[in-house]
Amino acid sequence: MQTVASLLQAHRSGSQSPADTVRAVYARIAVHDDPAMFITLRAEADVLAEAQALAAVGDTGLPLYGIPVAVKDNIDVAGVPTTCACPAFAYVPERDATAVARLKAAGALIIGKTNLDQFATGLVGVRSPYGIPRNAFNPTLVPGGSSSGSATAVAAGIVPVSLGTDTAGSGRVPAMLNNIVGLKPSLGLVPNTGLVPACRTLDCISVFALTVDDAMAVLKVIAGPDAEDPFSRALPLGPLTQAPAAPVLGVLKPAQREFFGDTDAAAAYREALARFSTLGAVLKEIDFAPFAETARLLYEGPWVAERWIVAEKLLTTDPEAMHPVTRAITEPGGKASAADAFRAMYKLRALRARVEPVFAEIDALLLPTAPTAYTVDEVLADPIRLNSRNGTYTNFVNLMDLCGIAVPATIAPTGMPYGITLLAPAGRDAQMAALGRAFIATASLPLGASHAPPPPPAPLPAPVESGRLDICVFGAHLSGMALNGDLKAMGGRFIRAAATAPVYRMKLLPGGTPRPGVVRVQENGAALEGEIWSLPFDGVGQLMATIPAPLGLGQVELADGTRVTGFLAEAAGVDGSEDITAHGGFRAYVNAPATV
Repeated sequence: MQTVASLLQAHRSGSQSPADTVRAVYARIAVHDDPAMFITLRAEADVLAEAQALAAVGDTGLPLYGIPVAVKDNIDVAGVPTTCACPAFAYVPERDATAVARLKAAGALIIGKTNLDQFATGLVGVRSPYGIPRNAFNPTLVPGGSSSGSATAVAAGIVPVSLGTDTAGSGRVPAMLNNIVGLKPSLGLVPNTGLVPACRTLDCISVFALTVDDAMAVLKVIAGPDAEDPFSRALPLGPLTQAPAAPVLGVLKPAQREFFGDTDAAAAYREALARFSTLGAVLKEIDFAPFAETARLLYEGPWVAERWIVAEKLLTTDPEAMHPVTRAITEPGGKASAADAFRAMYKLRALRARVEPVFAEIDALLLPTAPTAYTVDEVLADPIRLNSRNGTYTNFVNLMDLCGIAVPATIAPTGMPYGITLLAPAGRDAQMAALGRAFIATASLPLGASHAPPPPPAPLPAPVESGRLDICVFGAHLSGMALNGDLKAMGGRFIRAAATAPVYRMKLLPGGTPRPGVVRVQENGAALEGEIWSLPFDGVGQLMATIPAPLGLGQVELADGTRVTGFLAEAAGVDGSEDITAHGGFRAYVNAPATV
């Protein structure tokens, strides 16, 4: 089973071409033989043509070069129908959703549109006229919803990553039930332009992956504000680093742990707490009551009206076109009043105030992803009550403006998979990923539905310290060069070597001392070598005082898709300067043989 990391290595080394990867994807689809996984599967020939065109240009540092991706069918892909699992609603978009466009720009190949609980309403994955996707890990279980097809496509090894959505847990519950990673970003971190809303104020495009590293690689590509989405916002997304040595984790009190009689699930949570303790975590019991009360607001309060808005035309003109369970859940939303909405907002604000002190004392919440795992037969016999139970530990998250990641925890002797979720206030996405990654490393669970062991964890930088800033340098401040001693005297510490994305040029600035100026360009860019150094804030001020125009600090895009503060030059200030980009970096320029 191949991950994003292993595919990138194969593509870049030439041992496997993007076209080879595409052929393998379609071969696995045929072998897996689940007609309910995809609603629309793109023609293999079309994807092969895109792979070959990509290879013809060559790898230019694209962070997802040749990576196959599946997309949930409530997210637009240009020229491919968007159905929301409702044929009467279907349309063919002319434009990609912003997240999809960013995937394509990063070198990803879109394989098709996956099945879902209709209009993204459900946590079970059985509410679709296109069938029930087969749980790839345990076929007796529901696949989890609403992102059922996206989760099963990753677990089955069809694609290494996929896009889902997560309004109430749809990016986390399917992850647990399929033994994969489900990353739920902060609200607004990933733009929702081109997403058919479920609850527009709470919607979130999410990522399924086999590893945390892969999920973060995708998130780094699709994150960032979009002027077309008024709900998008600029939030920090640092690099994936090592987890802190002694995180404080909020855990459920024994009396508030609800598993609906599933003793294996209860044992899995206790085991997860013990594993985090071995990592040095401090476990602090919290009162879950305000979180549970918030969770009930999602479907018992006026937020259901947002779901009604999306399906209003069908509900008022052709209600029989909708799945009966989806219709039963959505129809009451049309009766909510403005007074109901304001009362609920007041209550939510009060509940948020109650949990603020909780998050002031912990680094993250550590919860079961879902209380138990239900079979398809059980859910079909009791569709609404059991679905609601699946949201016990997920429904409150977006109402509370939290980010999180769901990771596998254990596989019970019965073959049931269980998982945990780490949650924190918005903007801490990378920190939650770091904790989830460290937890996964304490066990050796297979990747998805395969028997393949997890890959060895790649080395990561240490966590960024508070009161310090990482800065990318390109010139005489590099290790061993003339001004490096000044950087160290300011409290600088070397973090790692780095390469930019291939969108920059390097110019030689005028003056007696050779100095480079890095500028971002629209075309004919190249990757440039640099180094990342950590400086205390007062050191940053000292450094800036020594830097003459046209240099200044800006956001530098790195080859892995992340951004870091770094030295850039104003384009007007380097007009007419000698271009030294061909050297690939200032050190290589300085060390190059002199030409006569």
